[in-house]
Amino acid sequence: MLEEQEERLLQKILFEITQTLEAIARVDGEIAGSNASRRADINKHVIGHDVHASYGGVEHLKQFKIELGAKVEKLHELRGKQLLVYQAARRNREMLTDMCEEKRTAYDKDMARSEQKILDDNYIGRRGRF
Repeated sequence: MLEEQEERLLQKILFEITQTLEAIARVDGEIAGSNASRRADINKHVIGHDVHASYGGVEHLKQFKIELGAKVEKLHELRGKQLLVYQAARRNREMLTDMCEEKRTAYDKDMARSEQKILDDNYIGRRGRF
């Protein structure tokens, strides 16, 4: 149960990392598109305000990309920590499963001995009567 919870949390972190990396790729595409648009408009008459707004938008996208990069770094650190927690939970579950199997095997052996002793006692008791 605990192992499953830890695995779900790890999967959630990995999903967030994927989403963030996709967002970074989209921002890169938007930056490249904006740069290409400005280069295409270089020979056209453009109002200074539009150029300023374009540069401001690119700066905003670059800042957003930096923030997303920092988020990815934090998520990678969190993933590393969560992976250790998950591995510990898995080891604990495996250890408990192994212990349970060992106890079950020991119990089955004891029960088999007990049943065999009863059969032997019955056989000896019957043999003694005849």
